[in-house]
Amino acid sequence: MGEKTLGRREAANLGRSRLSGGSFLLETNPCVHGSRLKAGSSQDWLPHWSRSCLVIACALLLASCGKKAAEGEGGEEAAAATPVQVAPVTTGSIQRIVQADALLYPIHQASLTPKISAPVKQFFVNRGDHVKAGQLVATLENRDLIAAERESTANLEQAQAGFRTVSQATVAEDQTKAQSDVTASKSALEAAQKVYDSRVELLNQGAIARKLVDDAKVALVQAQTVYANATQHLKALDSVSRKEQILTAQAQVDAARARTQSAQAQVSYSELRSPINGVIADRSVFEGEMAPAGNALLTIIDISQVIAKANLPVTDATDVKVGMPATISFNGAELEGKVTVVSPAVDPNTTTVQVWVTANNLGEKLKPGAAVHMAIQAATLKDVTLVPTVALLNSDEGGSKVMTVDAKSIAHDRPVEVGVRQGDKTEILKGVSAGEQVIIVGGLGLDDKSKVKISTGKEEDEKDEKKGEDEKGK
Repeated sequence: MGEKTLGRREAANLGRSRLSGGSFLLETNPCVHGSRLKAGSSQDWLPHWSRSCLVIACALLLASCGKKAAEGEGGEEAAAATPVQVAPVTTGSIQRIVQADALLYPIHQASLTPKISAPVKQFFVNRGDHVKAGQLVATLENRDLIAAERESTANLEQAQAGFRTVSQATVAEDQTKAQSDVTASKSALEAAQKVYDSRVELLNQGAIARKLVDDAKVALVQAQTVYANATQHLKALDSVSRKEQILTAQAQVDAARARTQSAQAQVSYSELRSPINGVIADRSVFEGEMAPAGNALLTIIDISQVIAKANLPVTDATDVKVGMPATISFNGAELEGKVTVVSPAVDPNTTTVQVWVTANNLGEKLKPGAAVHMAIQAATLKDVTLVPTVALLNSDEGGSKVMTVDAKSIAHDRPVEVGVRQGDKTEILKGVSAGEQVIIVGGLGLDDKSKVKISTGKEEDEKDEKKGEDEKGK
């Protein structure tokens, strides 16, 4: 008969059963769980003691193969340790960074608002053009204003001429005439006095009639009156009249000059000039359209520097001081600046403190109105416990945790209290101590008290390199 393979149970039963109808040879293989009896032996029968020995041999063989299988399964379990990478918990310094989202503003901004209502005559700039302080950017229709200015200028010149006439010519001539009148009236008074005295003497001698004396007296009184008037007029010219005339003429000049300056101001209002260096950000009307007084015609911004304004919580703003270094970042661009303003009061509506960071905007990379990220270097914390930031995991109970590895390569869940974060390192306030090993690669999803195998990461790199070489070889 052909070969027949039997399992462990069949081989055991074979030893307890009587063999008949031929003889068998037992072939054993220590590497398999079972034995094989081969038919066709020259022996016709087996004694009873031989069958007992056969059963014992089969039992020993099965026990040996089972032990080897168990050892193989234990080796597989030992090989199932999870490979991880670790890093030590250290003590050092960390920079406290206060971060916030901010809105960007230009360092200077000016809106050109006309003071008069007139059509736009001409624009000399367009949106996006760079201008300098004092540069003419637009003019309004001003022909009527120029005509009014010229009229005022002519009136001023006329008033100035009148002032020169009063102060230099008329007053001097009047004074000379008054002086002459005084001299003439004095001479006439002296002559009338002599005539009167002479006639009085002749009257006393009886040489003339009294009527002649009376006539001489009347002439004397008239001469006295003329002299008195002339003297009074001269004094008036010297004291009051001359000053008043000069003052009146000067007042007329001042009034004419004021009207001229007003007309010139009206003309200047029709010329719009940039008050700052900057860029034209907006132009509200076109040439020929009416520019209403009080409405912004052009907006100019200076973006050589920018200001990031953010509202910080009170707890963060407490450590921020004017002058602290800071950065403004947006879409890959980063500007170095410093804190320039920290609001002294808390906004009652938002319970926040507004902080400004000013930075040079070289190349005008950042544009006002953009939402940017602000980072302020608030303080340096020394001698604190630090772990790599990648070691932090989310705890199932909430908060953060790390996975530590003990001397027996067993992983442990360790809830931690996180402090300041800076780049690739994080401050730990409570939970781990310096010198412990924390998992930085392979900790995600790892159970507490799991067996791990510490790896440096080079093995994986070598496997990847070998795999890449094999693929290239294919």
